Amino acid sequence: MFDEIYKNKTVLVTGHTGFQGGWLSLWLKQLGANVIGYSLEPSTESSFFQSVGLRDDLQHVNGDIRNQEKFKQIISKYRPEIVFHLAAQSLVRKSYKEPIETFETNILGTANILETIRQAEYIKTGMIMTSDKCYDNKDDRKPHTEIDPMGGFDPYSASKGATELITSCYRNSFFRNEKLVRGIATARAGNVIGGGDWSEDRIIPDSIKKLSNNNDILIRNPESKRPWQYVLESISGILWLTAKLYQEPTKFDQGWNFGPETNESILTVKQLVTKIIQEWDSENSYRINENDSKLHESNILLLDSSKAKKELGWRNILEIDETISETVSWYKAHKNGREDMKEFSLKQIERYSIKATEDNLIWTN
Repeated sequence: MFDEIYKNKTVLVTGHTGFQGGWLSLWLKQLGANVIGYSLEPSTESSFFQSVGLRDDLQHVNGDIRNQEKFKQIISKYRPEIVFHLAAQSLVRKSYKEPIETFETNILGTANILETIRQAEYIKTGMIMTSDKCYDNKDDRKPHTEIDPMGGFDPYSASKGATELITSCYRNSFFRNEKLVRGIATARAGNVIGGGDWSEDRIIPDSIKKLSNNNDILIRNPESKRPWQYVLESISGILWLTAKLYQEPTKFDQGWNFGPETNESILTVKQLVTKIIQEWDSENSYRINENDSKLHESNILLLDSSKAKKELGWRNILEIDETISETVSWYKAHKNGREDMKEFSLKQIERYSIKATEDNLIWTN
């Protein structure tokens, strides 16, 4: 699977205590990688990191990506061949409250990662995870392609657009030098859902918290439309891209979209929470949060992932109802307390991989 690239490789993941970084780290371990995690401690009381016991399953380093000297020391100590950079301040609404922290973490932090990679000759490949919000979105229902301009209305989105520009700068200025060829790519996904996300101001964790306490779900923008994507869809994309990048660094060192299907996966927020309530077998409902501060949020943001489909052979394989079922089942298992959540999560990875194999996805070879 993934051309066996990760087996016995030393791989460093920033942001492994987060939602997507946690799933990536667990999958990498299952693929036989020696995983080094560099991140701050989880910012929420519950976390995927804690639920599946990742602290004891990999080499966990408590560190801030803004601290370049410490990061360089860790890189020098473990000498990874591959770096996945997922650490970030990833919340739009928090970015309005803490814009400087958001810029420092997402922009300066990424520059620190890239500069450290530049100085470490043993690192062959770097994958920088950004966001669908890096684009200059016009709310016009036109799916963004990789050549669309960067933008960002809010501080978080602007920081991700800037992250793309900094990565492009390093790639062109340093990593395509004949004496220093490194495969450095960016991956853009958005509205990723799945078990183990406990972040504030996100629709899935907010809904699960309310339903777990037998309360109605509060929503801000019921008619806002989003294309929702299961976490293992985007993770499979960056794992496969990075494997190809490791083998052919100058062919795949670009920006890539790994978004959900633009038609089948689109639901309004109220449609999504209605399905979550049904899947939870709850008699609760949802209510509009009239007291919520009205910060700007895009009505719709779509990605065109045809490049990844054509050049990488990657695509989504789950229908939206399957995505919601897999997501809610994880939280239900977590709530009942009778499941080993590491084994439960590995079974979800296995089930997803089996389906991908049956669908003849190229990365399953």
